[in-house]
Amino acid sequence: VQLQASGGGLVQTGGSLRLFCAASGRTRSSYVMGWFRQAPRKEREFVAALNGSGVRKNYADWVKGRFTISRDNAKNTVYLQMNSLKPEDTAVYYCAAADPPTTFYNRSPGGYSHWGQGTLVTVSS
Repeated sequence: VQLQASGGGLVQTGGSLRLFCAASGRTRSSYVMGWFRQAPRKEREFVAALNGSGVRKNYADWVKGRFTISRDNAKNTVYLQMNSLKPEDTAVYYCAAADPPTTFYNRSPGGYSHWGQGTLVTVSS
């Protein structure tokens, strides 16, 4: 499966962005999908994930209700709505897909087999 992330850009503190992840190739609606991010000189960290149906979701503790992950399986697209953005949210955001039996509880990058190229989000203060 190939993943293409988009939607990043420059936004002011408190602003919003919506990220998109388009899947192609041997897509499966059963894939767990996740978003991760990596800031300069930091390790890649978990943001959010959801199960195949999109009903069950898992968020990093620091998200605190600011971000929402969703998916539209008919469009093979996963979204990350980000509100109340802060300068510390500045990072390259990656979408990822996990083959079964990985569950949406998995917060480790190693649990995801397929990665997009990343989209840069910059939040100015």
